[in-house]
Amino acid sequence: MEINTFIWEKLSETDRRKILRRSELEIDALASAVRPILEDVKRDGDGALLDYTARFDGVKLRRRDIRVKPVEFRKARKKINKKLLTALQQAAVNIERYHREQMPGGFWMTRIEEGIFAGEKITPLESCGLYVPRGKGSFPSVMMMLGVPAHIAGVEKVIVCTPPGGDGEMDAASLVAAELCGITEVYRVGGAQAIAAMAYGTETIPKVDKIIGPGSGYVAAAKRELFGIVDVGLPAGPSESIILADEDAAPEIAAADLLIEAEHGPDSCALFVTDSEQLAEKVKRSLPKLLKKIPSGRRNFCEKVLSGYGGIIITKDLNQSIEVVNRFAPEHLEILTAKPFEIMEKIKNAGEILIGRHTPITMGNFCVGVNAILPTGGFARSYSGVSVFDFLKRTSISYLTESGFDALRDTASTFADYEGFPAHALAVRIRKKKKSSKTRR
Repeated sequence: MEINTFIWEKLSETDRRKILRRSELEIDALASAVRPILEDVKRDGDGALLDYTARFDGVKLRRRDIRVKPVEFRKARKKINKKLLTALQQAAVNIERYHREQMPGGFWMTRIEEGIFAGEKITPLESCGLYVPRGKGSFPSVMMMLGVPAHIAGVEKVIVCTPPGGDGEMDAASLVAAELCGITEVYRVGGAQAIAAMAYGTETIPKVDKIIGPGSGYVAAAKRELFGIVDVGLPAGPSESIILADEDAAPEIAAADLLIEAEHGPDSCALFVTDSEQLAEKVKRSLPKLLKKIPSGRRNFCEKVLSGYGGIIITKDLNQSIEVVNRFAPEHLEILTAKPFEIMEKIKNAGEILIGRHTPITMGNFCVGVNAILPTGGFARSYSGVSVFDFLKRTSISYLTESGFDALRDTASTFADYEGFPAHALAVRIRKKKKSSKTRR
């Protein structure tokens, strides 16, 4: 099999940028394809959803089928086995424990100086739409990664859009996961049309204040097109990872971990970055043997990724490896080095960091408790992974006593005069005047 191998020192800056851009190039190209879909849903509502579900998912629905019925939730609980239910429950507990630690108090205020107080009021969003993909599998873990923090934050109305299977049925484990998060409003719609439905609203699906969740290139492109119409949350497109290793790493473990995100789909990116040519060669030799253990569908994804957006990058030293990571800003970063915590301190840009040989990306994706919905496409330079803060908003609070007003009135009116806002200045001076008149009386 073909595996990309790059010597970072020998790459031109143009070639480096191409590696750094990964599937973002495809997302840019998809913008023109999704615009008609968004317009159709905006104009025709449920009718467009039914048409696109038939066209893209091969499922003919009636309007009354768009929303998942209560009986389907009850049937879902009976369909999954005890082992899967236990796994869902344990993951839900860990995800909840982690996210509850993030939850701020509802209100805080501090004394700036005598008579001057400022603070914030923390309020949950009134409504939020969660997108749970299904095109290349079923992902109850994503349902919980989105639903648990939304529930903890106290969002008043949470809805979910997720595609139906080829038979029109919903994934049973995902419905159970939704119930574990307190979510009962689920719609069997996927793709760009689902994002449009939550942004504009249809006869069946309500318009929401924010849409959050990962998806295909089409979903990512749709969210970008709808920026300004609705809050589309963090950019979460095709999966990506970097395994950062030095000569201390076990080759077979490093090779196995390289395949974790590669198996998500052909548009994923999985890179192995090391300063050891010997380790790189051992990893390369390990991959064919490991790939034989993976079913053909996912194996094909891995092979396309390793010859497409992924592969091996060999650097001159560990510092250059760190530089590559920080430039790439990966969704997932796994550190397999002799001193992983020292490396972690030097990482500036990553959606998440998994430390040491006992912490494969798998654990973060499912059950450690950290959120696995993370920024992709290099946006880890400025975005964070999903948290309770994605479902909260902050309102500034100010309070001045009379002495506090007196301390600031000249400063405020001076700014107003300089910036040319006479009404601003008047609102201060009229209070000063009224106070002077009251004092004289």
